[in-house]
Amino acid sequence: MYLNFLFQLIQLLLAALGPYSHASIFDDRLIFLSGQFGLDPAIGKLATSEEHGDVYAQTHQTLKNITNVLEDCGSSLSQVLKTTILLTSMDNFDAVNKIYVEYFTDNKPARGCFAVSQLPKNALIGMEVVAYKN
Repeated sequence: MYLNFLFQLIQLLLAALGPYSHASIFDDRLIFLSGQFGLDPAIGKLATSEEHGDVYAQTHQTLKNITNVLEDCGSSLSQVLKTTILLTSMDNFDAVNKIYVEYFTDNKPARGCFAVSQLPKNALIGMEVVAYKN
């Protein structure tokens, strides 16, 4: 059986933090995104906000990065099937949910959310998604 995979590096984002692609596309239909973090590609650092807090800024930036990867792959947030959220503190769960619903307004994909001890670059949140494209 031949598997048709395309590995995608997204130019709008910083280089991947390790030896991986931003996304893998299977059979030109199913998109697997690598973990995204709140790294702002304009400054090369994690997003911050004195007014709203760093988890707020990093969650927004993470979802913006995911949006950019999906669009570059020919998809969108409305075509996400599953999300996995990694938090360094479950104390941030409610704050992340408030921002999450701003991006997933109609589409409510399956989701897992887990606490982890640490994320790359000391990020507060990481997220990966599986989506499809038409």
